[in-house]
Amino acid sequence: MTWLILILAGLLEVAWAVGLKYTAGFTRPVPSVLTLLAMAGSVGLLGLALRHLPLGTAYAIWTGIGTVGTVIFGIVVLGEPASVLRLACIAMIVAGILGLKLATA
Repeated sequence: MTWLILILAGLLEVAWAVGLKYTAGFTRPVPSVLTLLAMAGSVGLLGLALRHLPLGTAYAIWTGIGTVGTVIFGIVVLGEPASVLRLACIAMIVAGILGLKLATA
Protein backbone atom coordinates (compact mmCIF):
# COMPACT_ATOMS: atom_id res chain seq x y z
CA MET A 1 0.00 0.00 0.00
CA THR A 2 2.88 2.39 0.76
CA TRP A 3 4.21 2.06 -2.79
CA LEU A 4 0.77 2.78 -4.23
CA ILE A 5 0.55 5.92 -2.09
CA LEU A 6 3.98 6.99 -3.34
CA ILE A 7 3.00 6.38 -6.97
CA LEU A 8 -0.17 8.43 -6.49
CA ALA A 9 1.91 11.20 -4.91
CA GLY A 10 4.17 11.14 -7.98
CA LEU A 11 1.21 11.30 -10.34
CA LEU A 12 -0.14 14.30 -8.45
CA GLU A 13 3.28 15.87 -8.84
CA VAL A 14 2.87 15.50 -12.60
CA ALA A 15 -0.56 17.12 -12.29
CA TRP A 16 0.71 20.16 -10.43
CA ALA A 17 3.78 20.58 -12.61
CA VAL A 18 1.57 20.54 -15.70
CA GLY A 19 -0.97 22.72 -13.92
CA LEU A 20 1.64 25.42 -13.40
CA LYS A 21 1.74 25.90 -17.16
CA TYR A 22 -1.98 26.67 -17.21
CA THR A 23 -2.14 29.00 -14.19
CA ALA A 24 -0.54 31.90 -16.13
CA GLY A 25 1.47 32.87 -13.09
CA PHE A 26 -1.43 32.08 -10.76
CA THR A 27 -3.64 34.68 -12.47
CA ARG A 28 -6.23 32.13 -13.66
CA PRO A 29 -8.37 31.07 -10.67
CA VAL A 30 -9.54 27.56 -11.62
CA PRO A 31 -6.19 26.20 -12.84
CA SER A 32 -4.51 27.88 -9.86
CA VAL A 33 -6.81 26.24 -7.31
CA LEU A 34 -6.51 22.83 -8.99
CA THR A 35 -2.73 23.17 -9.10
CA LEU A 36 -2.54 24.10 -5.43
CA LEU A 37 -4.79 21.16 -4.51
CA ALA A 38 -2.58 18.79 -6.51
CA MET A 39 0.49 20.22 -4.74
CA ALA A 40 -1.05 19.69 -1.32
CA GLY A 41 -2.22 16.19 -2.20
CA SER A 42 1.15 15.25 -3.64
CA VAL A 43 3.13 16.42 -0.63
CA GLY A 44 0.57 14.96 1.76
CA LEU A 45 0.76 11.52 0.15
CA LEU A 46 4.56 11.72 0.09
CA GLY A 47 4.43 12.39 3.81
CA LEU A 48 2.29 9.30 4.34
CA ALA A 49 4.69 7.17 2.27
CA LEU A 50 7.61 8.43 4.35
CA ARG A 51 6.15 6.68 7.38
CA HIS A 52 7.39 3.38 5.93
CA LEU A 53 9.99 4.22 3.28
CA PRO A 54 13.47 5.71 3.58
CA LEU A 55 13.52 9.45 2.85
CA GLY A 56 16.08 9.26 0.04
CA THR A 57 14.26 6.45 -1.73
CA ALA A 58 10.79 7.96 -1.44
CA TYR A 59 11.89 11.44 -2.49
CA ALA A 60 13.90 10.19 -5.46
CA ILE A 61 11.03 8.04 -6.69
CA TRP A 62 8.50 10.85 -6.14
CA THR A 63 10.55 13.35 -8.12
CA GLY A 64 11.42 10.71 -10.74
CA ILE A 65 7.76 9.95 -11.39
CA GLY A 66 7.07 13.66 -11.58
CA THR A 67 9.96 14.25 -13.98
CA VAL A 68 9.17 11.36 -16.30
CA GLY A 69 5.44 12.08 -16.32
CA THR A 70 5.93 15.77 -17.00
CA VAL A 71 8.34 15.12 -19.85
CA ILE A 72 5.98 12.57 -21.39
CA PHE A 73 3.10 15.06 -21.12
CA GLY A 74 5.26 17.70 -22.77
CA ILE A 75 6.13 15.40 -25.64
CA VAL A 76 2.66 13.94 -26.20
CA VAL A 77 0.44 16.96 -25.52
CA LEU A 78 2.62 20.03 -25.99
CA GLY A 79 4.66 18.80 -28.94
CA GLU A 80 8.02 19.12 -27.18
CA PRO A 81 10.95 17.37 -28.87
CA ALA A 82 11.41 13.63 -28.40
CA SER A 83 15.02 13.23 -29.42
CA VAL A 84 16.82 9.94 -28.92
CA LEU A 85 19.06 11.51 -26.28
CA ARG A 86 16.09 12.93 -24.38
CA LEU A 87 14.28 9.58 -24.41
CA ALA A 88 17.45 7.76 -23.35
CA CYS A 89 17.81 10.09 -20.38
CA ILE A 90 14.19 9.48 -19.39
CA ALA A 91 14.84 5.72 -19.67
CA MET A 92 17.76 6.12 -17.25
CA ILE A 93 15.49 7.89 -14.76
CA VAL A 94 12.96 5.03 -15.05
CA ALA A 95 15.78 2.52 -14.54
CA GLY A 96 16.84 4.43 -11.43
CA ILE A 97 13.29 4.40 -10.07
CA LEU A 98 13.02 0.65 -10.64
CA GLY A 99 16.44 0.10 -9.12
CA LEU A 100 15.50 2.01 -5.97
CA LYS A 101 12.27 0.05 -5.70
CA LEU A 102 14.16 -3.24 -5.95
CA ALA A 103 16.77 -2.08 -3.44
CA THR A 104 14.07 -1.15 -0.93
CA ALA A 105 11.80 -4.17 -1.40
